[in-house]
Amino acid sequence: MKVEFYGHVRQYHNIKSEIDTNIQKVLESGQYVMGPMLKQLEGELAAYHGTKYAIGLGNGTDAIWLALMALGIGPGDEVITHPNTFFATAEAIWIAGATAVFVDCCPKTKCIDPSKIEAAITPKTKAIIPVHLYGQCADMVAIKQIADKHNLKIIEDNAQAIGAAGPNFKIGQLSDAATTSFIIQKNLGTFGDSGALVTNNADIDAQVRRLRNHGSTARNVHSYGFNSRLDDIHAGILSAKLKHIDSYNDARRKWAARYTAGLKDCKTFDMPVELPGYHHVFHLYVIETKKVEWRDQLVDFLVKNGVDAKTHYSIAIHKQAGYPWGKQARIVGPVPYAEANAACCVSLPMFPELTAEEVDYVIAKVKEWDAQHAAQAPAGKGPAQAGATCCCSK
Repeated sequence: MKVEFYGHVRQYHNIKSEIDTNIQKVLESGQYVMGPMLKQLEGELAAYHGTKYAIGLGNGTDAIWLALMALGIGPGDEVITHPNTFFATAEAIWIAGATAVFVDCCPKTKCIDPSKIEAAITPKTKAIIPVHLYGQCADMVAIKQIADKHNLKIIEDNAQAIGAAGPNFKIGQLSDAATTSFIIQKNLGTFGDSGALVTNNADIDAQVRRLRNHGSTARNVHSYGFNSRLDDIHAGILSAKLKHIDSYNDARRKWAARYTAGLKDCKTFDMPVELPGYHHVFHLYVIETKKVEWRDQLVDFLVKNGVDAKTHYSIAIHKQAGYPWGKQARIVGPVPYAEANAACCVSLPMFPELTAEEVDYVIAKVKEWDAQHAAQAPAGKGPAQAGATCCCSK
């Protein structure tokens, strides 16, 4: 059997008439950029998030970058985040001219560890960017308390967790802005690049709308700005899919539960953790091998057996060739869990259109590999989850 990693073609065929109708509507309208379909999507995104404003943008990287610019964060400023995520989170900080400051992640959630943030704060610190990694929210209540105490801004990197929530909070509720990406593999993805920002702050909304369109506030009137517009064809695709996002996330949660039940007795890796009271939407289902050398061995075994397993993100940002950009970076304290997460992560196929037969085949192949190596498995948790203390237990 062959089990693909992505299911966007299946998804297209399942709601083809809805997507095609919206695309045709845009084509017939003659308004392909900054047109009525984009305005419709922005209203739908704001309503879905429970925010006052939503702004369609060219991609998720631009969304973070323009949020920083709208908040006046740039050269000489520092922004705290964590390094076991996609490179674009730090890249956006560097594009804005600020310094990326890395702290460790929580060994359970892999999101930023709030207990590590205060040690990284200096007079230059202006913001925190928590990443809702793999589909689970960071601890926004704790992060908000720290930000309020030190007068810091919060920009949520929500590229992987649209529809997720924490105990008594929604994404976008406890921050200055939340950004997202709509590249095809996301829980809500279009057929190419695009992104968005949601906020309750009228000034951020106005600034980002100006920045995304060459600094324009009226026709032929321009100030400093860029070109980062979500075009109307992509808006139409996203509008069609947004109506289904909760059912898509429910399906992801169903397949995640099936993986967890089927793999719970394995000895060679640790399972993903969903914290009590959190709503994890499983953009990725990531297991972590208990030995670093096992990660690539397991991926190779699965791929050879028809399972398109991948790694996210196998090189931490501070170990990338592009680090540090313009020397604008620093690491505060050791980051063992971020490094171990990068070194041990294996992402199993995860998309709403999977079948039970496919999930069970993946489970069978993972268990086959586990059985071959279980005798060599160290006792207890592996390096990515082995912390004696954890921010989640407080």
